[in-house]
Amino acid sequence: MTGVIEARLQEKGIELPEAAAPAANYVPYVISGNLVFVAGQVTFWNGERHFIGKVGTDFTLEEGQAAARMVGLNIIAQVKAACDGDLDRVQRCVKLGGFVNCPADFTGQPQVVNGASDLMVDVFGDKGRHARFAVGANVLPMNVAVEIDAIFEIA
Repeated sequence: MTGVIEARLQEKGIELPEAAAPAANYVPYVISGNLVFVAGQVTFWNGERHFIGKVGTDFTLEEGQAAARMVGLNIIAQVKAACDGDLDRVQRCVKLGGFVNCPADFTGQPQVVNGASDLMVDVFGDKGRHARFAVGANVLPMNVAVEIDAIFEIA
């Protein structure tokens, strides 16, 4: 039987990537009590790198939002793995922390990270509304455009 969230993903034509393996000495998520802490996810799609460069130089704000949405999909894939495949266990997206690779004079970080924030609400409804930060960085690992970490509450 398909869960409510899986049905919503299908209805909206949203495909999740495979949950990415860690790229260094860390784990992709940690469950502590009823919280899932998702390690920073980047602009990889099933192992293939995308959006390499700076938002505001190499990418437009809209392309940055698409990059953040891709990162959001990777976050959801990790949460799905943490929930043994059952996204209906998600009680709330608690917080997103967004980093945008950008030049010093770029100030659209909140709009870029909206690509992930909007996705969380689209997928989880009111349970997807979250606290958040969005900051600029002079460089991110592998020169990706966006990196976001997350905290979710699960049943």
